[in-house]
This record gives sequence, structure tokens and C-alpha cells, in this order.
Amino acid sequence: MPKTHLSPLTLRSYSMFKILSAEFIGTFWLVLGGTGSAVFAAAYPTVGIGFLGVALAFGLTVVTMAYAIGHISGCHLNPAITVGLWVGGRFEASKVIPYIVAQVLGAILASSVVYLVASGKAGYSLADGLAANGYGEHSPGGYDLLSGFVIEAVLTGMFLMVVLGATHKLATPAMAGLAIGLCLTLIHLISIPITNTSVNPARSTGPAIIMGDWALSQLWLFWLAPIVGAVIGSLIYRWLCPNEETV
Repeated sequence: MPKTHLSPLTLRSYSMFKILSAEFIGTFWLVLGGTGSAVFAAAYPTVGIGFLGVALAFGLTVVTMAYAIGHISGCHLNPAITVGLWVGGRFEASKVIPYIVAQVLGAILASSVVYLVASGKAGYSLADGLAANGYGEHSPGGYDLLSGFVIEAVLTGMFLMVVLGATHKLATPAMAGLAIGLCLTLIHLISIPITNTSVNPARSTGPAIIMGDWALSQLWLFWLAPIVGAVIGSLIYRWLCPNEETV
């Protein structure tokens, strides 16, 4: 198996504890960097980084972690990616649940840190948000449930195709992290106004657990749509590339 970002196991020489720790740390960084930029810097104080900056922040977290931990855990950082890689024949079924648990725990810790820092500002309230994902009245642009489901499923499906293609044995390994990070940036540029962009159930779970209320009640969508999209995208890629390497 070639040693490429997100390939199934470059991880052979690492203990499972270290592998899961890498996923925990990587997902922590993704959620801290992405949602932290949205909470702290998007509109600070009158001129902030805006949607473009937040989109770039999410992409940069993936790029940086790809080169930091890609050789340890594969740098999934996302339950939908983990499921999609399994469906795509790149990941072992026995590791899917442990990976997802590590990712969700990392995301919850990151959201806790974002909340701890944000609450140090006078007048801050959870009602101001933690960059949670939502639809309907909680969509930044007022998009409904159907719009949210469609965009999350379609974009996650395309994300999986990029991941599987960029990490293919015939691709250029050194460029995989950059391609995947730029894809995530593009995804955010498209969908921040619609759902605040998930395509990652762990990223959605962290803020929802801290906020509770509507964010928790709408969380189901940000598990269902990305995983459905990931499965479809992976199946399409396997059809396009029937000679794909498998674990």
C-alpha cells in the first residue's frame, strides 16, 4: 500500500492508541481552527476575515494536519471521510467506530475551548453562537431543510471523490493534503450561507453539544446528509476506478 495521505495504513507501525490520539488531535485542530475563526475573527471588530477567511481557515487545518499526522492515522478528521474510505475499499471496517469516537471527542474538546475563550468577552452569550450548523431559521441565509440536506450530501460526495482521487496510488502523494484542503475551502465558500457548512458530523457535534437547544435538535441532519453523500461519492469513485486498491 502506498504511503499517501488518508491511505489505509501507513498506520501499520503505530499502536492503535497513537493512531486514535492523532485523529483526536487532528479533529481538535480542525474544529478549533475552523469554528474558532468564525467565532473570533469573522467580523472582528468591524472588518474581519469574513466567509472567505473562515473557508480558508477550515482548509488550512486540513492541509497542516495532513502533513503532521497523515503518516500516523491517515488524517481523516471526519466520520463521513472514515465511512467513505471504508466504502471505497481503503479502510478496515474494524477501525471505523474507534476513529469516529476519537474524532467526535476531539471536536467536543475544541468546541469547549472555543466557548471557554469566547465567554471571556464581556457580554458574550451562547445565543451569539459557536459556528453551529443549522437549517431554516438557523441557516445563515435562511435555507430550508431540503436545501441543507441536498447541499451537504452533494458536497460531501464530491469531497470523497477528491479524497479518493488525490490519495490514489497513481496520484502525486505529496500534493494530496493540499488538494484535499483546497477542496474543503471551496466547499465552505459554496455552503457557509446555506448551513454554515458541515460535511463533517464531528465538526457539527462539537458546537451542538456545547450549545444544546436548536443546534442539538438539528444535529441529525449533519450526520445523515454527509454520510449519505460520502457513501454515494465513494461508490461512484469505485465505479469510475474499478481497479482501485483495497485494504
